[in-house]
Amino acid sequence: MQPSFAPGPDRSESADLAFTDPLTGLGNHRRFSDKIDRLISDRADDPAPFTVGILDLDGFKPINDLFGRRAGDDILVQVAMRLRAAMDAGSTVARVGSDEFAFLFPMVFSEEAASERAKMLIEIISAPYDVGDRMARLSASVGCSLFYSGDETTEVLVDKAETALYHAKRSGRGKVVVYTREMEEAAKRVTRIEQALRRAVAAGEVEPHFQPIIDLETRRVRGFETLARWTDRDLGPVSPAIFIPIAEERGIIGPLSQLVLRKATEAARNWPRDLFLSFNLSPSQLVDQNTGLHILTILDRTGFDPRRLEIEITETGLMNDPVSAGKIVEDLRRCGIRVSLDDFGTGLSSLGRLREFHFDKLKIDRSFVSSILDDRPSEHIIRAILAMCEGLGMEAVAEGIEKEGQAARLSEFGCQGGQGYLFGRPADAETTLGLLRDTIRGRPALVAV
Repeated sequence: MQPSFAPGPDRSESADLAFTDPLTGLGNHRRFSDKIDRLISDRADDPAPFTVGILDLDGFKPINDLFGRRAGDDILVQVAMRLRAAMDAGSTVARVGSDEFAFLFPMVFSEEAASERAKMLIEIISAPYDVGDRMARLSASVGCSLFYSGDETTEVLVDKAETALYHAKRSGRGKVVVYTREMEEAAKRVTRIEQALRRAVAAGEVEPHFQPIIDLETRRVRGFETLARWTDRDLGPVSPAIFIPIAEERGIIGPLSQLVLRKATEAARNWPRDLFLSFNLSPSQLVDQNTGLHILTILDRTGFDPRRLEIEITETGLMNDPVSAGKIVEDLRRCGIRVSLDDFGTGLSSLGRLREFHFDKLKIDRSFVSSILDDRPSEHIIRAILAMCEGLGMEAVAEGIEKEGQAARLSEFGCQGGQGYLFGRPADAETTLGLLRDTIRGRPALVAV
């Protein structure tokens, strides 16, 4: 057989392909890192500042799910074309993740200038996109870091930009954050909390506390909401407003949730049988199809009746993956577990969610309850919510009740359930059991603790 002399790709072409994103034609992560390496080397003798940025598309996954992967790829190509056109001479843009782009501005020397240039990129990204005969819109979040010293490496600069991006995304869509020293300290504190939380979860040191949910007409306890509480041996008491988001972002929320549910159901099985236990699921648990199995396994091991459990989910959790969330909700309801929609009124499309999902209960957000006595719009909104619940056959519980006047007004409007400091603060399992025993003996039990 004669040898084939068909030409293959030369070395320069192969090397170029290794540094190129095949979908958009932009440079990839390797090319972007190489550009920064070269710029740092060029400025070794005179380290003049320059800017590195990471741009993340906000809400790209729902668009991908809605229009399809091919349309999503087409949008990514359009994004790449817009960003490339926005680069001046010497600047670079690359695609470094599925919906992440990175840019290098060699001639942007200050935090103010970096922020302004990044805001311009967001404006360019935000213009509508044609997807066949339909139109889609995107926003973006950006994190930037500036090179100031020859001691900084490419990896350090990119890590700082990623940290700034993390802060930008936590601030809401369409935000720009430039890395500061304060962020570095905050990032170190988050890491310390994360490591301590991992140890605490493994050691079973996070505890459930219970806040009463009462019948507004009779003022009798109907059930309790479970709230996670954690006191670390070194950090002291850590607020759930701090450690729950960290658990969610760092992948600890599953084991943490299972630990707290196990302890809560072990405690609640000793309560009177007519009391229910309410438990919150996080957004990430609503995209994990093993969530229902985990819950049912815990209930089986602790001997807790599924019909006494209520699961609370937020609209934000539903929006990440409605199909997955819907399946989990239906699986739980088939087993007798009731499902509540928490923080109603704070989402973007609550009425649509009520049509798509079957909820047993709706919890009115505390922001409406807190102003019910002196704000007519809040009063009318609560009346409308209650009328809607009646029409849909759902119970309603008002959160954040702190004044007797609020409770009286809500009861007058027909709200069945209430929760808040007026009726009791969250308490540990032993204190809660003591309150219930006092109730059985006929003593007043609903006092703030």
